Amino acid sequence: MARAYSEDLRERFCRALDRGMSARGAARQFEVSASTGVKWAQQWRATGDLSAKAMGGHRPVVLAGQRDWLLARLERECDPTLADLVAALREERGIEVCRDTLWRFLKRCGKSFKKRRSLLRSRTGRTSSAAAPAGSGSSAG
Repeated sequence: MARAYSEDLRERFCRALDRGMSARGAARQFEVSASTGVKWAQQWRATGDLSAKAMGGHRPVVLAGQRDWLLARLERECDPTLADLVAALREERGIEVCRDTLWRFLKRCGKSFKKRRSLLRSRTGRTSSAAAPAGSGSSAG
C-alpha cells in the first residue's frame, strides 16, 4: 500500500499556494499529480489544514444494527432472494446497501443463499435400465 506524502512536502505546497501559485503549477513544481495538487488546494482553502487523512483500518459493518431484523425476516419468509432483502432494507429501514454487502454480512451470520437450479438430466449419465438387455432401446424414464 502506498504511503501518504510527507508533511514537509505538503507545507511547501501550501506556501507556494499562499505566494499565489496555482494548484496545478505547484503540483508540477513539487512533482505530484495535478489531481493531488487540486485536492490539496481545495482542502487547504476550506480547512486551513493539509495533514494526511487516516489510511486503511477496519471499517464498521453497515448492517450490524440490522442483524436481528434480518435474521427474523429470514425466519419469517420462505426462501427470500438477496434482491428482495435489499429492497426491504431500502423501503422498510431506509438503508441502502448492495447485494454483495448483504451477502457478506449474512455469510458472517452463518446464512447461505446458494440456490440449486433445476437441471436437465445428465447427458453423460446412464440412460438404459440395468435390467434391460444391451441394445434393446428401452431407456429409464
